[in-house]
Amino acid sequence: MNATALSLVLVAAVVHAVWNLAAKRVGYGGARFVFLYYSVSAVALLPVTIAVLAVENERPQWTWLLAAAVTALLHVGYGVVLQRGYVVGDLSVVYPLARGTGPLLSVIAAVVLLGERPGWLGLAGALLVIAGVLVISTGRRDGETDPRARRAGIGYGLLTGAFIAGYTLWDAHAVTGLAVPPIVYFAVGSVMESLLLMPYALADRPMIGKLWREHKREALLVGLLSPVAYLLVLYALRIAPVSLVAPARELSIVLGGLAAWLVLGEANAVRRLVGSVVVLSGIAAIAVA
Repeated sequence: MNATALSLVLVAAVVHAVWNLAAKRVGYGGARFVFLYYSVSAVALLPVTIAVLAVENERPQWTWLLAAAVTALLHVGYGVVLQRGYVVGDLSVVYPLARGTGPLLSVIAAVVLLGERPGWLGLAGALLVIAGVLVISTGRRDGETDPRARRAGIGYGLLTGAFIAGYTLWDAHAVTGLAVPPIVYFAVGSVMESLLLMPYALADRPMIGKLWREHKREALLVGLLSPVAYLLVLYALRIAPVSLVAPARELSIVLGGLAAWLVLGEANAVRRLVGSVVVLSGIAAIAVA
């Protein structure tokens, strides 16, 4: 991976870990909180999108709208499942599982669907990812009284990883194969995501008001930082292959583990941090395979 793409991905990893820490602090609301921060993203990106279209003088294509609709569906699924995981599980469980399984599933999809052969190094990396996931997700937390909650957190983390793999593969195709400008792509997708969740969110307007009053800072942080993180990734995808970009951005796994330990004070974070490093080692092997 060239230096520019690597720099974009590393900055994105730091920003991504920060906004996930903010999202974890919201212990209720679920999809309605997701609606709030998607709406913040849409409003913030609208003037930027208009400026980009005016400066670059590009004519919008119908394929852009279709591409944004697909990514909106995938991101809504991702956002709702991730936020639910944060309600029922620890950041140091849900976040590494979500971020670690995405690249692994991408490798499996490439082998099964695209006929790629990653070689022994790629397969060894996949096994390391699995081993790290087991280290993170097994064992008993200090003071844990409900193992069902831990299992639920594991399940939501893995499901989130499946959505990550889906939107990563699709978005790489959108910004390269379909040549959709990343800012326009993300902005239109954010508007669609907000519209998709609006009927559910507005069915309980008092809850929306409560969430905004009590967690305005978190909604603004996630709504503003998540586009920054992912736009950096989209631009990296335009100059580097997805097989390198997707694994490299998982540096955020280690950052998330550190945040869970140092900021949230989650129990057994050392074991989970070790598991995160194992996952990261596997992802690095996949990247160079």
